[in-house]
Amino acid sequence: MKQLISIILGVTFLFSVNVLASTTLNSIVNELPEYSKIYDDTRDPFEDARSALTLAKETNRQVLIEIGGNWCSWCHKMDDFLAKNPDIFQALHANYVLLKINVSDSNENEAFMDALPPVLGYPHMYVSTASGKMILSKDTAELLAGSEYSREQWLTFIDKWSLNQWLANSKENQPSPNTGSSNSRQETEE
Repeated sequence: MKQLISIILGVTFLFSVNVLASTTLNSIVNELPEYSKIYDDTRDPFEDARSALTLAKETNRQVLIEIGGNWCSWCHKMDDFLAKNPDIFQALHANYVLLKINVSDSNENEAFMDALPPVLGYPHMYVSTASGKMILSKDTAELLAGSEYSREQWLTFIDKWSLNQWLANSKENQPSPNTGSSNSRQETEE
């Protein structure tokens, strides 16, 4: 009897955790700007970028620019991965304003894409500061472990390029008062 009660309590707890995570995830999704939710070939990427930068400044976050499209199977896999990992989804949106930019046959958004470093595959991500300084170009294949996205790789990425970590690393690379030299550098991961 005690074992049955333990099993019922355990299942109830797991169900409650899943419901809470799902409710929190839905709450976050509902609050996201439209440009953070879908690839839309009718949206103006420059207007969306201005909005994302403004929101990033207001909320002390970086901007994560995700290049892809509704045609992109790996874009769907990435969205599914994030939906199935609410802690990663929450960490992503707590640290970044997500800006999805559509690239498709119907709209390649050439003028916007010309302003960015080259994309070798989709989805591709860039991290920008709230002031618009591009600090990272990221091939999302680096977030894989085999043929699936890796929780560890995602959490490391989110933390490493978050505003707090980036500022801490920037301070470490400031010129020394005694030497005037700087170890400052801009990183890209391809």
